[in-house]
Amino acid sequence: MQVYGVTGWKNAGKTGLMERLVSEISDRGFRVSTLKHAHHSFDVDHPGKDSHRHRVSGAQEVLLSSGNRWALMAELRGADEPPLADLLAKLSPVDLVLIEGWKRDTHPKIEAWRAQAENPLIAPNDPTIRAVASDTKLEIDRPLFDLDDTKAIADFILAEVGLK
Repeated sequence: MQVYGVTGWKNAGKTGLMERLVSEISDRGFRVSTLKHAHHSFDVDHPGKDSHRHRVSGAQEVLLSSGNRWALMAELRGADEPPLADLLAKLSPVDLVLIEGWKRDTHPKIEAWRAQAENPLIAPNDPTIRAVASDTKLEIDRPLFDLDDTKAIADFILAEVGLK
């Protein structure tokens, strides 16, 4: 299972790029999964629903299943957030896992960068960032892609991970 990241600061275009890459790479016949890091609390179930009631009652894990999908929710209950490697191990095997976030982890990444967001580039100080996807021309010591050139970015990522 190959792993590649899309990273960048808030409002850099990461999620849109991820969405387009999943579609592009899946359309080429590859099986793709994603992992998204959230810096805030989130819920996938809703107050009053049975799964939510199980979880708030103290269940460590709640697995919710239907004929269309299943979801496993695990409560940390004060424990540290699991490392990326542990989370990857929970995924079923696929050709490529695209990871959004995890700036400080060591997997290879492409940085999404928008001039309007006015954030500094991460790439100059991070060798794990192999390329930058931007909405403007930049002077950078690695490949630079137009943020909207999904095909070229997908070609680059697939070549990087050895999937052709």
